[in-house]
Order: sequence, then structure tokens, then C-alpha cells
Amino acid sequence: MARFNRHDESFDSPKGFSALNPRPNRSRDRFGRFTEAIARGMGTPWFLLGLTIFAIVWMGFNTFAPPAWRFDSYAIGFTALTLILSLQASYAAPMILLAQNRQDDRDRVQFEQDRQRAERNLADTEYLAREVVALRLAMKDVATKDFIKAELRSLLEELEKEEAPSTAKPVAKTPAKPAAKKAPAKPATRPASRTSK
Repeated sequence: MARFNRHDESFDSPKGFSALNPRPNRSRDRFGRFTEAIARGMGTPWFLLGLTIFAIVWMGFNTFAPPAWRFDSYAIGFTALTLILSLQASYAAPMILLAQNRQDDRDRVQFEQDRQRAERNLADTEYLAREVVALRLAMKDVATKDFIKAELRSLLEELEKEEAPSTAKPVAKTPAKPAAKKAPAKPATRPASRTSK
């Protein structure tokens, strides 16, 4: 009996689940959506207003608070605030670029879909134009009501012309038979009267 070898690369047996290299359960797109959300948030006036208020409060507190409470000295140029804003800017720029790349990919896909839709619309329009031309050509061959009336009228006139000579022909006179000669009328004779003697 063959022994099972885990490192065997044959395709007839399934490769087992490795605990060292677990398959990621999360979508690769989740980080992209996260960066887009941050970039979208940074592009709003509320973010700019909040960052301005944060910087004013930070500088005001470290300038006017009692020296024991200050954690970022005005004398050294608000080093902690500068560090925070630099870190924020260094992370914001790549996130904005990632979001812009994702938007470019979406725009490319949208452009491709728009191009395919435009090609389909053009093909449909050309097909419909050909069909309309074919219908116009076919309608030229179709007999219209006026054409049928004119044809029927001409046929009726031809029939009337053909029938008119046959009805107007004079009837051929048959030669009259000579009248039979009458025998001359016999004079009426009186019967002889008897004379009495």
C-alpha cells in the first residue's frame, strides 16, 4: 500500500489545509474600501474644520495653560503637534493615492462598459436604419388605395368598351319570305232558285 506523502505534488489527491498558511477570509477589497472612506472623509470641509479646531486648541492649551500642565512647549515649536500632523500627512497621501487608483480602475471599467454600450447602440441604430430603408423600399412596391382604384377604373373602362360594340351591333335582317300567292277569290254564286211551275 502506498504511503501518503504530504509534500507530494500530484493532482489526483487533494492538498490538505496547512495551518502555517491559512487562507485569508477577508476580502482583498476591504482595505481599498477603508482607504476610500478615509480619503472621502479627508476631502470634506468638516475634516478641515475639525483639524483646524484641533490645532488651535492644542496650541492655545500649550501656550496659555500653567507651565506644569503643558505637554508641548511653545519654545521648541510645538514638536508633538508637528509630529502628529506630519504622521497624518504621511499616511493621508498614500491613502488618497490608493483611493484615486481604485477610482481610476472603476472609471476604466465604466469607460469600457460605456464603450460597449455605445457600440451596441450604434449597431442597433444601424440595424434599425437598414430595416427602415427596407420597409420604405417594400412600401414602394405595395399597391396603394389610389393605385388599386385607378387599376379597377381602367379595367372597368376596358370591359365597357368591349361590351359596347357587342350590344350596339345592328341585328341582321333575315330576308323576308315571299308571301304565298292567294288564289283569286271566286265570285259568290247564288244558288239557283227553284221556280215553281
